[in-house]
Amino acid sequence: MKRILIICLLFITATVFGQTKKITVAQDGSGDFQTVQEAFNAVPLNNKKPVEIFVKKGIYKERLVLDSTKNFVTLVGEDKDNTILTYNNHAGMTSPDGKPISTPSSASFFIYAGDFKAKNITFQNDAGFTAGQAVAVFAWGDKLIFDNCRFVGFQDVLYTSGPKSRQYYHKCYIEGTTDFIFGPSTCVFKDCLIHSKKNSHVTAAGTTQDSKFGYVFFDCKLTGDTSLHNVSLGRPWRPYAAVAYIRCEIGPHIKPEGWSNWNQTESYKTARYSEYKDTGPGANPATRVSWAHQLTDDEVKAYTIKNILGGADNWDPVKANK
Repeated sequence: MKRILIICLLFITATVFGQTKKITVAQDGSGDFQTVQEAFNAVPLNNKKPVEIFVKKGIYKERLVLDSTKNFVTLVGEDKDNTILTYNNHAGMTSPDGKPISTPSSASFFIYAGDFKAKNITFQNDAGFTAGQAVAVFAWGDKLIFDNCRFVGFQDVLYTSGPKSRQYYHKCYIEGTTDFIFGPSTCVFKDCLIHSKKNSHVTAAGTTQDSKFGYVFFDCKLTGDTSLHNVSLGRPWRPYAAVAYIRCEIGPHIKPEGWSNWNQTESYKTARYSEYKDTGPGANPATRVSWAHQLTDDEVKAYTIKNILGGADNWDPVKANK
């Protein structure tokens, strides 16, 4: 009770003086809280002031939820390789309330809030290679920024789940097996490393028809385990799936045709899959599927972070990330 009162007083002080409220999470008791969820719980409902939660090194095994009213939170890890937020739910399990766990409810971390930032931290689902769908991050809120973060798991690791959500990933590491970046959100991946661990699919975009861009990868590097040779850049989870790889370095694990259909459905007919000046042994414009597109110099001019993520409020994630 005393600790909660102290935190409340600090929030009042920060509000009065316009400061960023800072909370420290440490497993050894040296911070304000020992769990990340306790820190989230301490953020006021309908929050309108910046809150920074600093997480000291450690493996935090928690099912985390950041409520939709708890906006303007920045989550900072002490060390991205050794500050790990993890859980092991997966589809097919039964939750404590007796309900079956589905792909969306399997996440280790649910982000419903907007104006959220994460830096220098690992998000993981450690259910295992054979567990099936096991989400590490369920990213629903709008205007989400991830900088120098790691996303680790197997199938369905990063669920960009909000149809109207805009998300920016900068210098992140994302690894998985099947469809490990998936969903309907509009996302930019800039200078990221994308690593495949199975002959399967990197993306499974569910872009809506009224969303112009879907997933755009700028200057990313795609790698795979050395045994892989039949990985696709993506398959259309829904009609109108949109994915673009621009100036990316593509490894030999990507198959010559580049893209895959989804179980022989009709989604490929409306898929918006494109590349521009990709390099590396997996970049083969001449052998790509007929329904993918190589962007021209004029077409690629529309692919700017401002055009992709700006929206009606002119959001600038690069500026917001400074």
